[in-house]
Amino acid sequence: MGILRRLSAYIDDELSARICQEIRRHLGACPNCETFVTSLRQTVALCRHNPVPTLSAAERALMRAKILKIV
Repeated sequence: MGILRRLSAYIDDELSARICQEIRRHLGACPNCETFVTSLRQTVALCRHNPVPTLSAAERALMRAKILKIV
């Protein structure tokens, strides 16, 4: 399981108590990871509470092109 999937599962309380404890231990010792998880929680909360915008096919294609250009 990749780190982002594991953190997502952690935020959603889908991991075993042992793994959650390991993650909390790491977060307590790693301010960068703690900041990342806080940001991830905020992003998930925003996505859950805002409606998905309706995009035209042209808008989706433009967005996809911009994302691929960045990556």
